[in-house]
Amino acid sequence: MEHAKYLKNIREKLSQNFLTQKGKGSRYAVPNLWIPEKQNLSKPQPIKINPPTFYLNALDFILSQKHIPFTKNNGGKWTKDAIIYNMFVRTTCAFDHNQSGKLDLPLNQDGWRETGTLLKATMMIPYIKSLGANTIHLLPITSIGSDGNKGNLGSPYAIKNPYVLDELLHEPNAGLSVDEEFKLFVHAAHHFGIRVVVEFVFRTSSKDADWIKEHPEWYYWIKEKIKDKKPHHHDETKYGNPIFTEGELKKILSDVEAGRYNELIPPHEIYSDMFTNPPKPESITLKGGQLIGKLEDGTDVRIPGAFADWPPHDSQPPWGDVTYLKMYDHPDFNYIAYNTIRMYDERLAKTENINKELWEKIAEVIPYYQHTFGIDGVMIDMGHALPMDLKQDMIRRAKEIDPDFAFWDENFSVDEKSVKEGYNAVIGYQWSDQHHRDKFKNMLRRFSSEGFALPFFATPESHNTPRAAARDGDVVYSKYAWAMSNFIPAIPFIHSGFELGEKYPINTGLDFKKEELKKYPSDKLPLFSEYSYNWFNENQLVDWIQKVSVIRKKYHSLISDSSPQSFVWIETKSKDLIAFIRKSENVKHNLLIIGNSNMKDKIELELKVETSKKSLDDLLSGKTFIIEQNILIGKMNPGQVSVLLI
Repeated sequence: MEHAKYLKNIREKLSQNFLTQKGKGSRYAVPNLWIPEKQNLSKPQPIKINPPTFYLNALDFILSQKHIPFTKNNGGKWTKDAIIYNMFVRTTCAFDHNQSGKLDLPLNQDGWRETGTLLKATMMIPYIKSLGANTIHLLPITSIGSDGNKGNLGSPYAIKNPYVLDELLHEPNAGLSVDEEFKLFVHAAHHFGIRVVVEFVFRTSSKDADWIKEHPEWYYWIKEKIKDKKPHHHDETKYGNPIFTEGELKKILSDVEAGRYNELIPPHEIYSDMFTNPPKPESITLKGGQLIGKLEDGTDVRIPGAFADWPPHDSQPPWGDVTYLKMYDHPDFNYIAYNTIRMYDERLAKTENINKELWEKIAEVIPYYQHTFGIDGVMIDMGHALPMDLKQDMIRRAKEIDPDFAFWDENFSVDEKSVKEGYNAVIGYQWSDQHHRDKFKNMLRRFSSEGFALPFFATPESHNTPRAAARDGDVVYSKYAWAMSNFIPAIPFIHSGFELGEKYPINTGLDFKKEELKKYPSDKLPLFSEYSYNWFNENQLVDWIQKVSVIRKKYHSLISDSSPQSFVWIETKSKDLIAFIRKSENVKHNLLIIGNSNMKDKIELELKVETSKKSLDDLLSGKTFIIEQNILIGKMNPGQVSVLLI
């Protein structure tokens, strides 16, 4: 097989390379969860091991497993049946290998990288498979810029070059290139029947991106002497998101809502006058970590930072490490504002104004990763802000190479618009609603009425949100949320660290209170700096995820049925009790799912059920519920979820 052949070749190459690594691993340790034969869920602990032995044994184990072929069903529809493990490689695979008490940067004294690498990610694939995952979603793995970076490593979303992988994801002692490591990762995943979806950002780049000196006309430029505006300040002489009057905002919001894009209100002249024509490539130099260009009249110019694209009065802090790409070029629209970066004015969004070379460069990114690495899909960050024609061209090119290629949308709405644009799934809003009892109930009710236009991620957390274990209920809430997520017709999504009971967020982009933000300074967040999970947390839920996975797999066809008639919502007397039935005429048994959404108190269960049985066994706990006169009775612990065959 193709995958096994590549894996064997790399194993041989590693074996030769490691001959020079004697003595470079006497202090090397890894979590026992990473080693299949050492996994002990009741006693997570570090295992001391010689690094070459660890890597070669892991590859031998992968090769010993039977190849699992993919089911081809065209158009990326496999997404509907995905169980996703989401990796931020730099953090997910980070570990204090020499047990010094910290992560050494960039390498430890023996030359091994302690932040995550694609090689370590490959060795984790058996562990990921054990969680029931059949798809891995990678946050961006491309090269990272430096200008404006937060933390000491920078954000993976500040992309320096989308065609170049991040060298910090490479293990120098292994002697492989970063490209070889990623190929190895994809081949190993495919050998296990796991698809690989990579996240890309096509709307922005870092402020010191490789393309700037090559094509300054692909970017916006402002006078270098203009200072940046501080967050929440309203000084129009400084650069930041343009300021509009209340009357202007009202009309802008009204026009956009009505779809009137023909005469959108531009920013004030004092703002648009900050922008200049692009400098010539040869005039651009790096000064103090910034790319500075010089116009023919001697004016120094710089790349401006980005800000939230909608609404115009969004209060998010500016994004100082990225800038917007100039999708259209027209002298009357030479500025960054809502009407040039997302809600494109019709006078700008014309064929003759397209930055054609830029569009071509963007459209070829996905095919490059398909041909070079064999990826199976992409998550498009800020896809809503890409011109529709460009987006359709990207989808067309990818599908010509692989008709089964999947496109996921970074969209919290679940509606027909994403379907029409060619997406197979969206993030959705379960992460936002699940910890609010009534909102979650409303979401579940929708499954039994109109349903949803396309699959969304069934997850209580993401890299931008609070951790599930940090919410009320701790890991009790995590278990409740995960069980509920696996018995609805959506896509179970494990944000790495969730299974370990991690409480520290990767980023604080969504759903954080002001007092919580103070606890997590941005320069200390894993999205920007080094961080390692606590792989030895005794209060983790790996075994729970595995147990739920087995049940979901057994009743997969019933659970994944998204038709409203397959989901029967049950109104209950208890405000805390959630109950619904997954049913079908094509199966022998239906499933009754009941859950206590109260994380503090037990509840008394009294639920009418249509069955001749006198008792029902819980597939999750083994507990038996008694039925008296068609009333299911018993007690449910805080956060308990039970799955009953009826």
